Formats: sequence, C-alpha cells, structure tokens
Amino acid sequence: MASTSNSDKPTVSNVEESRTRLCEEFAAIAGTDSAAAQCYLAENDWEMERALNSFFEADMERVFEEDFPEEDSSPKTKRHKAEEKPPGTCIDLTKDSPSTVQKPSEEDDSKLSLISWNVDGLDTDNLAERARGLCSYLVLYTPDVVFLQELIPPYVQYLKKRAVSYLIIEGGEEAYFTGMMLKKSRVKFAESEIVTYPTTQMMRNLLVAQVNFRGQKLCLMTSHLESCKGHAEERMKQLRVVMQRMREAPEDVTVLFGGDTNLRDPEVAKVGLPPNVCDVWERLGKQEHCRYTWDTKANTNKTVPFVSRCRFDRIYLRPATKEGVPHLVPDHMALVGLEKLDCGRYTSDHWGIYCSFSAG
Repeated sequence: MASTSNSDKPTVSNVEESRTRLCEEFAAIAGTDSAAAQCYLAENDWEMERALNSFFEADMERVFEEDFPEEDSSPKTKRHKAEEKPPGTCIDLTKDSPSTVQKPSEEDDSKLSLISWNVDGLDTDNLAERARGLCSYLVLYTPDVVFLQELIPPYVQYLKKRAVSYLIIEGGEEAYFTGMMLKKSRVKFAESEIVTYPTTQMMRNLLVAQVNFRGQKLCLMTSHLESCKGHAEERMKQLRVVMQRMREAPEDVTVLFGGDTNLRDPEVAKVGLPPNVCDVWERLGKQEHCRYTWDTKANTNKTVPFVSRCRFDRIYLRPATKEGVPHLVPDHMALVGLEKLDCGRYTSDHWGIYCSFSAG
C-alpha cells in the first residue's frame, strides 16, 4: 500500500510565505499597499490575475470620475486601430507648431525619432496632469514613433482626444497594457498583432506593428516584461520571444524594440542577444547620463525606503541585412521627463528614452 507523506502537503508556514509573496507582488504591480493587496487576493482565491482584474475594474470608476471629468463616464473597451474625427472636435496638443518647434533641416527630416516610456498609468494620482505632461514632451520632441507601457483605458482616451496627429495602437483593452503612437504624416501603418506570452502571470504580451518610414520597411515592437526580481525566469522567457521575432524578421526589414524590460544585465547575458541585434545604449557608448531609467534617488514619484537605480527601459535594434536596403544607425539618446510638473510630481516614475536614427 502506498503511503502518503506529510511533506507532500503545504505547511501553514509555506502557505503564509507564498501568500506574503503574492501580496508583495500584487502591491508592486498595482501600486497599492499590502493591506489592499491581501483583501483583493483573498476575495479572488489568491489567484493573481483575477485579483488584479478586480482591482483595476474598481479603480477605473474612480479614475473616470475624479481624474478625467471632461471625458466620457464609461470606458470604451472596443479597440480601434485608426480613429477619424471630424475637424474641430479636438485640440491637437502634439501638432508641430512653428512658434514652439524649430523646423527640421532636410537632414534631420530624414531621421527616425523614437520615445519609449512607461507612463505609470497604474498610479492614478495627478493622472490628467501627468498625461498632459506626456503630450508636452510629444510637442517638444515630435517623435515619429512612441512606445508606451502601463497604459490604462482613460489614459488612451485622453491621448486619442489630444494627440490626433498620431495613430494609436493598443496592446490590450482592459486593466493595463502597452501601446504605440505613430505620427501619421511620417509613418505609414500596415498591420499589427499581439503576441501572447504563454506563462505570464502579469498579463504581459508583445505588441508588433509593420510600418513604412520614408520607403523603409520597419517592424516596431514594444513590451512590458514581467516585473519583480523573483520573476527572472519568466522575464528571460519573454526576452527570448522578443529576440526570436527580431532574428526571424525578413532581411529587408529593420526591427526596433523598445519598452520597460525590467531586465538585469546578468539576465540579458544569460539569454544572449543575436549577433545582428544591438542594445542602442551600449552602441552609443554607454553614456552615464542615460544609464538609469528607474531611479528612486532622483525620481520621487514613488515613496520607497531604499534607493534603486536600474536600467529597466531598453531599446534594441536589428538593422535590415539585405544589400541595397538603407540601414538605420542610432546617433543620439537622451532621457526625458526629468522636470517636475506643477503638481510637484514627474510625468512618470520612469524616465522616458528619446532616440534618433540616421540612414547609414
């Protein structure tokens, strides 16, 4: 007769340890405290995804009522790849203005510019002002492509009404998700897809768009890889998916990835980058002033009892390899979002990354 061992059963201490860890992870993702985390997890049988969905659904009502009073009172869950609006219905806060933006030279006009930014939409405090802050940087830099992470439905609605010179592509419809903004006058959109990460516990995926920029075929990708130190294995799995997509893209296509990767350097070393893929920050000489995109020493949006300085946000480039096809070469990088808004906070708890690329 087979005997059963008590060691096969979870002990009280093991259950407590597991639930404590779940509370810490929930609090880190949702930007809340451990008491709220415990409440939502307990109500949802300690299943992380169900608990997060419940939290975000409840929080959405407050966001719409308090932070975006000028918006519609209910979230729109239907995704639209392109949204045409009658003239005069919107004020475009991102339109190029001769009075505020110097007209680019012919050489600059041929460059591709990009911003990648985790905008921390999960933090609903001062959300409307912080969203306006993002738009002000779009006016200042007029990027051709914008990669965004931690978007929530009201943030997207705000951008659709205020940044009408951009096409907005969403990587999800509920809770929080990624997105892309493509400058309509410069980037021609072809198609997009969402690639799922099979074992994610945090609703993460890879958003991919095929576009054309000045006759060049581009594959644009953004993602928010699994958060927290304890999820390194899942994060590396997700990085492998990203690198496989970059490696397998057609030879006449340039691939650009940007996002909040949450990666640590040893994790990247363990996965390895394909020979034809480069880390743009490294390619540009590892400039110290662009190293830390998550920096609690300088950015006070989050109150934490420790100093954390990490290069979580990264941009990867795989140039086209086909002979005769223009090759994009990175030529500049800077951090954006370093100025406090009138509310005394920054646009996000992450700094954004601005990059430009020349045809080599």
